[in-house]
Amino acid sequence: VQLQASGGGLVQAGGSLRLSCTTSARTFNSRSLGWFLQAPGKEREFVAGIAWGGTITSYADSAKGRFTISRDSAKNTVNLQMNSLKPEDTGVYYCAAHWGLGQSVGTREGSYGYWGQGTLVTVSS
Repeated sequence: VQLQASGGGLVQAGGSLRLSCTTSARTFNSRSLGWFLQAPGKEREFVAGIAWGGTITSYADSAKGRFTISRDSAKNTVNLQMNSLKPEDTGVYYCAAHWGLGQSVGTREGSYGYWGQGTLVTVSS
């Protein structure tokens, strides 16, 4: 399972970024995918996830109302639209795929067995 994350960059507080995670059609159509943030000096934490069927999503409290996760079936890509960004959103964002093939969306690292390389997001104040 290969995952390619992209879309990170430098943005001012209040701005927006869209992260993308591209994978194979097989993975895209069989595994739930999620985004995790590792802020400087902190452990990696769940941000958002979406089931492979697209009907189930889950968000961390910090992401609710600001971030939207979605699937682009034509590109085998999961996007994370991030609006109203804050300095505390700064860090490396990792795309990950579930171990299992069900429709659940885990919020713990242990639910995910496959990880992309990460993309850096820096939000300046």
